[in-house]
Amino acid sequence: MKKVKVIVMTAFFAAVAVGMSAQNTFFPTKAGVVQVYEQKDAKGKTSGYTRMTIKEVKGSGNDMSVSYEAEVLDKNRKRQFDPMPLTVTIKDGVVFLDMKQLFASMQQEVQGTVEFSGIPMELPSNMQPGTTLKDAEATMTIDLNIMKMKTVIKMTDGKCLAIEDVTTPAGTFKCYKITQTVTTTIMNSSRPSRTVSWYAPGIGTVKTETYNNKDKLTGSTELVELKN
Repeated sequence: MKKVKVIVMTAFFAAVAVGMSAQNTFFPTKAGVVQVYEQKDAKGKTSGYTRMTIKEVKGSGNDMSVSYEAEVLDKNRKRQFDPMPLTVTIKDGVVFLDMKQLFASMQQEVQGTVEFSGIPMELPSNMQPGTTLKDAEATMTIDLNIMKMKTVIKMTDGKCLAIEDVTTPAGTFKCYKITQTVTTTIMNSSRPSRTVSWYAPGIGTVKTETYNNKDKLTGSTELVELKN
């Protein structure tokens, strides 16, 4: 269950991870919008889906919060567990994603004291090819009295590579191509990977590819449904 929740949280951050000014936001800001993403393995076979629904939008312009409901579906589109509430905030035209949400939904499943810390993802308001992104980090420490377990996820080396047209079952979109290094460390054991994502204004992620440290494709996600 925990692994599945990490998957949907990763999909959430991918879905809303880039934003500009209120005139050119890189994710939907209208209540009722539904986005469905299909996950595929390295061989291109469907492994599941993620459905993101905007439940509420507070504020307007360059200052607002967007509340989502995230659902993990199996390859037959059957929901696997209860929806998870997630929130992205826009302040002074800059998008902030508190990466502590990556772990918060799992807290009730953990026996022990849980602490969260990290650096929210912050994205610039003038995205262009060549633009670099600030690093982000999320840490969860579980105190089991007899020992402490720490999980850290770092997103580094973020950069906008190009502007390209991308076609998926949901349509054709003009996208900003972004690459990032994602390093997950559990009990001092680290596993790096690289993501390449395409983001469309007003939509969010259209497609994401994940590669291991040998630059071999390990999976992908793409937008297959968009309902306004």
